[in-house]
Amino acid sequence: MSTHDLSTGGDVLDRVTRFAERAARAYGCAPASTVRLLNVSENATYLVVDPDQGPCILRVHRLGYHTGAEIESELAWMDALRTEAGVRTPRVLPAPDGQRVLALPDIEEAPEPATGTEPGALRHCVRFEYLPGTEPADDDATHFAELGEVTARMHRHAREWARPSWFTRFSWDYDAAFGREARWGRWQDGIGVGPAERAVLARLDAVLAARLAAFGTGPERFGLVHADTRLANLLVDGGRVSVIDFDDSGFSWFLYDVGTTVSFFEHQPQVPALVDSWLAGYRRVLSLPAEDEAEIWTFIMFRRLLLVAWIGSHQGADIAQQLGAGYTQDSCDLAERFLSQGGKE
Repeated sequence: MSTHDLSTGGDVLDRVTRFAERAARAYGCAPASTVRLLNVSENATYLVVDPDQGPCILRVHRLGYHTGAEIESELAWMDALRTEAGVRTPRVLPAPDGQRVLALPDIEEAPEPATGTEPGALRHCVRFEYLPGTEPADDDATHFAELGEVTARMHRHAREWARPSWFTRFSWDYDAAFGREARWGRWQDGIGVGPAERAVLARLDAVLAARLAAFGTGPERFGLVHADTRLANLLVDGGRVSVIDFDDSGFSWFLYDVGTTVSFFEHQPQVPALVDSWLAGYRRVLSLPAEDEAEIWTFIMFRRLLLVAWIGSHQGADIAQQLGAGYTQDSCDLAERFLSQGGKE
């Protein structure tokens, strides 16, 4: 996968914003509603302020990343977590006809389709309730413990939940991350990956493949996960904690979730202490066998290499531009330490 349609330039994003304005009306928002872009990653997220109904969140999906059934599956798990596991997630606000996921033409009718858009392409979108709260700081050990606890509740629910027969989500296994059809592109195409960097990261890739194969995908280790449990996806409002952005949720190792908690700053010196805080919170709900805990850095490095690929294929995203080749160099340094210590950091 190369750069996706939401990170290919201002003209595309302007078109997506016009789409968001049309989608807000399709969801029943008043014509006077304002639509403001909050962030862009695998999708574009907008704050819609309706003078009659108040604020809500509109998520506009990138083309081709998920099918409608996959998005409905994501929403089904969010609903179940909220009602069955006590995990606070945003409610879906349906359109007037009851539809939760809308698929609308990507462009307005025009004599010529916009550049980069196939005629007749449909783009998905979902409207969520607005949840108050703020994102905790990345180095907040207290909230890392809370994150560990809520992640354990999600894992416990995932193991016990009787999923609907139509439920479908993609996987985050080795092949999805680094195989021939790598979901976020090849790490070899990351920013600043030259011959020296390729040699180090290839050694890391080989070690990860071997360790993950040995770890296995039994049901006690592999299942439905959030797959992006960074503090950026927690909202803290007083004593209430909400989990947002299940867009990457799918089937992976449960320990992949701890790997995602330190995304983009895995090389920072505070990470081992933050992981300890996460583990303390996790153990309030679930135990973690010693042999599983010993592989935590395997999953941190799995995520790190995956993000080298993500940055390379999402060069229009703000964080990719901020991190650039420096992230690759830090990844090589981290990989050298990981490999020299026999796969432990």
